[in-house]
Amino acid sequence: MAPELLGATLRVDSGDGTVAVRLTEVEAYEGPADAASHAFRGPTRRTAVMFGPPGHLYVYLSYGMHWCANIVCQPAGTAGAVLLRAADVVDGVELARRRRPSARTDDELGRGPARLTKALGIAGDDDGMDLLEAASRIGLTLGTATPEVRTGPRVGVSKAAELPWRFWVPSAPSVSSFRPSPLRRGDPDDHGIAPVPPGRIP
Repeated sequence: MAPELLGATLRVDSGDGTVAVRLTEVEAYEGPADAASHAFRGPTRRTAVMFGPPGHLYVYLSYGMHWCANIVCQPAGTAGAVLLRAADVVDGVELARRRRPSARTDDELGRGPARLTKALGIAGDDDGMDLLEAASRIGLTLGTATPEVRTGPRVGVSKAAELPWRFWVPSAPSVSSFRPSPLRRGDPDDHGIAPVPPGRIP
């Protein structure tokens, strides 16, 4: 499902307005067989959504500071989710800019998983959100055209990083730069879960 999500539109409604993005970079994670996955040690209260039905949003706090969002893609009982790494803002650019005032260009608004959730206004309360429910404040619509897709190793993980499970649209300006070495703890592009002292906020 990971490459099929490229080009999909994710829309988030809020009291401030609506922001919609077109996904340009994603990263796949499996269950207990994937050492880099949050589901590696089996289901927990925190990762229950990953083992639930597909089409739901799995949101977690990275290093105690930054929210990251995943789309669950496996049948209920089998863990598997796709991390949303980057996207182009296609609607609500002004609202996204207010949420991400440090972005130097519009291309940077959704570049990186934590920056993307901030631009969209996604946080912990959205964990478990059904993206296919018509009344949901967050909706997913798959693209009608298949973009050019490239694949390579995952970013910012210390285990199973060599797996070519990162997928991106090479022509998209929002795609994050590849860094072959592990990210520093607390970097807003990282998606680890160990708490660290507060650092740079995206």
